[in-house]
Amino acid sequence: MSHQTGITADDELLGFFGTKKQDYRLIKIAIQDEKLVLDDSSTPQGTWEEDYDTLVLPCLEEKRPCYILFRLDTANDLGYQWIFIAYSPDFSPIREKMLYAATRATVKKTFGGGQIQEELFGTAPTDVSLSGYKAHLVSQSAAAPLTFAEEELKLVKETETNHHINIDTKHQTVQGINFPLSQEALDRINDIKDKTINYVQLSIDIKNETINLDNCVDTDAGTLNSRFPSDHARYHLFLYKHSHEGDYLESIVFLYSMPGYKCPIKERMLYSSCKSTLLEVLETHMEIEIIKKLEVSVGEDIVNDEYLYNEVHPPKNVVKQAFAKPKGPARKGPKRLTKPDTSS
Repeated sequence: MSHQTGITADDELLGFFGTKKQDYRLIKIAIQDEKLVLDDSSTPQGTWEEDYDTLVLPCLEEKRPCYILFRLDTANDLGYQWIFIAYSPDFSPIREKMLYAATRATVKKTFGGGQIQEELFGTAPTDVSLSGYKAHLVSQSAAAPLTFAEEELKLVKETETNHHINIDTKHQTVQGINFPLSQEALDRINDIKDKTINYVQLSIDIKNETINLDNCVDTDAGTLNSRFPSDHARYHLFLYKHSHEGDYLESIVFLYSMPGYKCPIKERMLYSSCKSTLLEVLETHMEIEIIKKLEVSVGEDIVNDEYLYNEVHPPKNVVKQAFAKPKGPARKGPKRLTKPDTSS
């Protein structure tokens, strides 16, 4: 809404806008005695880029807001195009900041909004310098930042044509996985299924769009934490050998390790979106019995023999004694009749 503060341009400024503004490179406007006044002006000396810092920066005061209109060398049907700069330094009084902010619309309307090509706001000289203005143009042309959900949806759309995975020549294509397993990864997964090795680590090759074998070094429950990279996500298959209630067991556990925000967002989304369909391939199509599926945060060092044992064999719930309902208050006095007396 215009004239929010009731401040309008004085007669000198109105006359200047009407007859002289096209001849000037810079026009500085201030608020004095509740009026918009012409505070300074400069004529062109060179191109607009050559004149910019030379004319704009000397107009800026440490504790005083102002408006600056800077003329470009391009024009439209209304005349030259301008940059409108609203400068409000950090050290200026709060009341002045509010006053200048509330009067911006009035300045633009009085000057002629159709001639303003760009608007620039700053609280320090670097914000409204030539380099600051060019940075503003770059940010204006850049795509708007996406939320995590929007990034994930964008990634799904980019990769939805690659949703297949090859098991071997005997298996049909499975829908839902973004990238195919490499043959080396398939061979080692079959080895852990046959229990000839006890550990397989898988990684996503984003560039080549495959799921590859990262390593298959022999390990045990006590050293699993050392297998989790500190800056990248990974999938792990571990053959957990242990005893339970007198029986010796060899159980395959699937772990998904994630180092949090040390991992790039695209990588986090890829590993998250591939996990469920990778598990479907392992369990349904490769017929691997996975006893437990776990997600672990890298750096917590919680994965050890005790942790795995409690995950694979959760402690049974102890049946608690039912809560005894307290007795009601003792009755006092004669028993109340619940039916009318019909004896008389």
